[in-house]
Amino acid sequence: MAEIPSLPQRAFVVGAQRREELASAFQSDAESYDKIRPSYPQEALDFTLQHRPATAVDIGCGSGIFTEQLVSAGLEVTAVDPSADMLSVLSKRLPHIEVACAAGEATGLAADSFDLVTYAQAWHWVDHPQASAEAARLLHDGGWLALLWNQLDVTVPWMHRLARIMHAGDVHRPELEPPLGPQFQKPEHGIWHWSMELDFDEIIELTKSRSYYRKSSDTTRAKVEANLAWYWHEHLGHEPDKKVQVPYLTHAWRSRRRPRR
Repeated sequence: MAEIPSLPQRAFVVGAQRREELASAFQSDAESYDKIRPSYPQEALDFTLQHRPATAVDIGCGSGIFTEQLVSAGLEVTAVDPSADMLSVLSKRLPHIEVACAAGEATGLAADSFDLVTYAQAWHWVDHPQASAEAARLLHDGGWLALLWNQLDVTVPWMHRLARIMHAGDVHRPELEPPLGPQFQKPEHGIWHWSMELDFDEIIELTKSRSYYRKSSDTTRAKVEANLAWYWHEHLGHEPDKKVQVPYLTHAWRSRRRPRR
């Protein structure tokens, strides 16, 4: 893998105040988020479900992108998110599943109830020791915790620069393990490369779905959009309506719950 020196040395770790500030960006405008964010590759879903769980709780589910994939795979799924707006979009997509408007650190769900806990694009939004303890509380002995991220593939040089202009904050070094509590075994890792076809308007919408843009001033937003327009049209030479294969990768970790004593 090419060395990308500007990626954070400590992936996933965000201070509590900053985490709360950025996460608040997703309390509204869930429909625009849902329209542009991609689902996860089948290989990542298979990795998550290798141990054939029957029940799952998808925490930080957002608008239900990964939740829907779990449901389609035949699981009985409960969805948890602190944003009522996100859950309203999820409930339109999946009207028959149980939802809870709650944080990952304190879901309010019954203990020892699930085979699988998933966090798709969400583990960096929680306090890791507290969220690990809560996940362990929810799981049966021998249950699994799975963490997944879709991210722009910044090992591709032009994509690296685009991600920096977008201020894509969920781009992590794939070799770094996410922090887990002592309730869980050393995680197993999987990574898959793929691409999503986007035009310039969709690049702008993808940028607008990110916490940095949502929490910025109008002046900063205008600057980001102008920089993207220059890079996409003048530097890369793409026409406005040209569809371009935008490289992505998905990386995931799964960890088994240690037995209760």
